[in-house]
Amino acid sequence: MRKFTLLFLFGFLVQSGRAQKTNFSYLDVYALQYASEPQISPNGDWVIYKRMGFDIMKDKAAGNLWMLKTDGSEHQKLTSREVGESTPKWSPSGDRLAFTSSTDEGSEIYMYWTVTGKLAKISQLPFNPGSLTWSPDGKQLAFSMNVKKTAPVLVKMPQKPKGAKWADSPRITDRLYHEADGRGYIEPGFHHIFTIPANGGAPRQITTGDYHHKGTLSWSRDGKRIFFSGNRKEDWEYDFRNSEIYAVNVDNGTIMALTDRNGPDTDPMVSPDGKYIAYIGFEDKVQAYQVRKLHIMEVDGSGKKVVSQGLDRSVSQLQWNTKSNGLYFAYDDKGNSKIGHISLDGAIKTLADNMGGTTIGRPYASGSFSVSDQGGIVYTQSRPAYPAELVYVSPKAKNPMRLTALNKAFLDYKKLGKVEEVWYKSSVDQRDIQGWVVYPPDYDASKTYPFLVENHGGPILNYGDRFSAEMQLYAAAGYIVFYPNPRGSTSYGEEFGNLLYNNYPGEDYNDVMDGVDYCIDKGIAHEDRLFVTGGSAGGIMSAWMIGKNNRFEAAVVAKPIMNWISKTLVADNYFWYANSRYPGQPWENFEDYWKFSPLSLVGNIETPTMVMVGMNDLRTPPSEAKQLYHALKLRKVETVLVEIPGASHGIASRPSNLITKIAHTLAWMEKYRDKK
Repeated sequence: MRKFTLLFLFGFLVQSGRAQKTNFSYLDVYALQYASEPQISPNGDWVIYKRMGFDIMKDKAAGNLWMLKTDGSEHQKLTSREVGESTPKWSPSGDRLAFTSSTDEGSEIYMYWTVTGKLAKISQLPFNPGSLTWSPDGKQLAFSMNVKKTAPVLVKMPQKPKGAKWADSPRITDRLYHEADGRGYIEPGFHHIFTIPANGGAPRQITTGDYHHKGTLSWSRDGKRIFFSGNRKEDWEYDFRNSEIYAVNVDNGTIMALTDRNGPDTDPMVSPDGKYIAYIGFEDKVQAYQVRKLHIMEVDGSGKKVVSQGLDRSVSQLQWNTKSNGLYFAYDDKGNSKIGHISLDGAIKTLADNMGGTTIGRPYASGSFSVSDQGGIVYTQSRPAYPAELVYVSPKAKNPMRLTALNKAFLDYKKLGKVEEVWYKSSVDQRDIQGWVVYPPDYDASKTYPFLVENHGGPILNYGDRFSAEMQLYAAAGYIVFYPNPRGSTSYGEEFGNLLYNNYPGEDYNDVMDGVDYCIDKGIAHEDRLFVTGGSAGGIMSAWMIGKNNRFEAAVVAKPIMNWISKTLVADNYFWYANSRYPGQPWENFEDYWKFSPLSLVGNIETPTMVMVGMNDLRTPPSEAKQLYHALKLRKVETVLVEIPGASHGIASRPSNLITKIAHTLAWMEKYRDKK
């Protein structure tokens, strides 16, 4: 099997090298590689990262750790092992690397010594470790791990006869949150914080209680406490939007809350001088979108203040500078992910743009960065022409330097569609709306092309000018693709993102249609050649659009919510919706839940519509897609239902399902492409 994979790839690359440039095609998805999880050494000499690719035989993404110098030289694989490796963490002195790696029994912690190149497994854990974090003295590692609990038992069944084949025992739960899309049923248990000696040994659990303790971990300067985010309040299960910053004593497990407000406080990060804790959060006003602000406090919880008050963007990925007088952070601005530095008095400087490229399917925000002690930054950069590559910004240089070219030998022989940014006015309130147009390779402005609107999910997310296999495959098939960021999208501030509060779908529909009309006015689109698709919130918008007008030749509505009343109480995240999407619960506010349900418009639909859903989708369950399909069948509107076996809400998580999704979308569009 392995030999076949290597021969396939070798033959593929040889053919690419000899041939002229060709359009991006389905199997090309398997040839893509990208960088993720970069970590720069404390002295700034080396970078370790996870090199991702797709296994065509096993139909999944796989990644190993690689390393190279910050001048781009000595690019090499970290180990000779051919198993999954991830979450690399440099020791404070830079002499070791801790990381997690898969084994036959599950994920374990490994240690790599940089001077000798020696490798050792230092743990034997019952469950997968997460949030791996070094102690300041390099002698210990902290991590979080699930500790199993017993499910409730309601009855004692009689003993079955020896050899009898009775039905499986029922699955019983009494938890609010008991299943998750892509994961399925969540086994009972709670995440706790553990420590383990850096040279190996028995792990020691330091938190207790029926609460979850996970996410970012940060040690105090003296190594006596670990700071974390969680919710240890009595009603924590129903207070699910709230979290606090806590400190746990490493020796005796005593826990102290450092914050106490209504809202999420997360990602604690202790300053190098040990005086401050930076964290991210906001006072919860219970609305559709709220900007996550950077806060700091002293390590005893006093002196709390907001640092990023002047930035109307959410912050993430905090990292202190070595002087403890400022932090590096990531944020999205107008569909572009950036890296910035903020001083403790709120002065902000942008240091890098175009972070992303680790979401291969659609052009969502993604990516990460790391900073050395001297201020050198390595990050994953993406442009429409390539997925994530490593880029280094020297503390003395102004221009970033690309360290990797993982796809050069492949993409140099592919013709990709040009991506163009567009801005236009909303007819509702004259707001500026941003979008992007992808042109087919060899685009000829004198010709007429079909025009495909691709609506993003969320809806509290953003698209940007990043690489997207889906957009490129649509363009390669001869479509001009338009993907906008209507109101409700992130990266334009809290007020813009919150315009959908108690109003979704709402005027975001107008924003999308205004973009279509703008493109028609510019001669990019043509009224009789319009198509529409989108998944999740994009599926909602696509269904809403064809319920509001009959301008589109065909539609593909993927994994939609059609009925907010039914969806809200069957989805894995059912408990999130009350008051943040619409006021009250469905039985308390039937009118609004129904008014904003695309199913309420189904009587208007005349557009030929494909309905698509993963059969294991717990976020927008198949029953939602079937409501649209069955309604259209009863109305004798041209329709077809595509159910993808084994796929959860992230249909494209397996490369073959990504191809399946796009191929079926294009096949449906082609039926109506030249009808007029």
